[in-house]
Amino acid sequence: MSQNTNYDVIIIGAGSLGTPAAYYLSSAGYKVLVLESVPSVGQASNKRAIGGIRATHSDPAKIRLCLRSIEIFSTFQQTYGKDIEWDACGYSFVAYTPREEKILKDLLAIQKTFGLVNDWYAGENLLEIIPDLNPDNLLGGTFSPHDGSASPLLSNHAYYTLAVEQGAVFKFLEPVLSMSLEKDRIVSVTTRYDTYSAGVVLNTAGASAAEIGAMVGVPLQVRADSHEAAITEPVDRFLGPMIVDIRPAPGSTNYYFYQHVTGKIIFCITPSPNIWGEDVNETSSFLPMVAQRMIQIMPRLKNIRVRRTWRGLYPMTPDGFPIVGWSSEVSNLLLGVGLCGQGFMLGPALGELLTRMVGGNLLAEDAETLSYMSPQREFQGQEILK
Repeated sequence: MSQNTNYDVIIIGAGSLGTPAAYYLSSAGYKVLVLESVPSVGQASNKRAIGGIRATHSDPAKIRLCLRSIEIFSTFQQTYGKDIEWDACGYSFVAYTPREEKILKDLLAIQKTFGLVNDWYAGENLLEIIPDLNPDNLLGGTFSPHDGSASPLLSNHAYYTLAVEQGAVFKFLEPVLSMSLEKDRIVSVTTRYDTYSAGVVLNTAGASAAEIGAMVGVPLQVRADSHEAAITEPVDRFLGPMIVDIRPAPGSTNYYFYQHVTGKIIFCITPSPNIWGEDVNETSSFLPMVAQRMIQIMPRLKNIRVRRTWRGLYPMTPDGFPIVGWSSEVSNLLLGVGLCGQGFMLGPALGELLTRMVGGNLLAEDAETLSYMSPQREFQGQEILK
């Protein structure tokens, strides 16, 4: 094995987490290799993300991480000189029944503990923020003005160029075929072209994470679930925040939409039941179902033309929380998997956290954050605001 195949860290997967992690690790002085099976960064789940970024979660780990990600995204252009189309549009979870009102009000207490700027607005007050909502039976909703959106493709490519500037090496069209163990450590990673070694191997392989884990006998409770999204023609800006409706309905548990900085409306649903598997072909059922719900909540949308639809994969875990931490079976395998469709918003903060884990210089609050995402947890319960 030649010297140029030896690295400090090998990252498997150049997506929403692997690419930011490559930047933060290389910036910290580590010699980093990123192995990716497709032709460029962000070509799997990342490019199918709709770009929402929120800290309005239901658990301390994701709240804390996404607050940090928002700090990074919102200052990205000032810090790095790269436009990622950040828009502090905010998020609004709306309530049309007492069920949603109770869920959202109960969560506010948890969210405010972490300093999250998120408040409940009665129906008439919420209409001052979002005038085009259907007022019939509107009980109110939350509004978090610091949440927002950005371009997943622009963000991922920005992190890629920054990582390369710091010395990170990316190998595209080079899928991992096998890994060799000595005792409890990975000693080599073999691709279709070469064999590499590193002190740490970081699995950020998205929907393929379980397959990578199986190569070294590490079972990972991650499997792909597909979600469908769409984008409209551009229209004059009229909508501020991302609208999230968590009312369950036939075919979906929730849906959400927002107006991009270019004027296009982007929308998505969470299917019910889950659509397991890696099929990303569009369906004929998605658009009629979600369009009916969106027009019901915002009649103004009825005449906007849809340009295209697509499906993307959510690498899901049984409880809806990511798996982040050191493997108990393989001592130099670090896991950043099962991000449950929230890899884009979690990526920057998790990239920083994984860098601290490699260096052994964790912050005081990292222990609690990691406890919620431990690979060794029981995987019981469910994350409320998926």
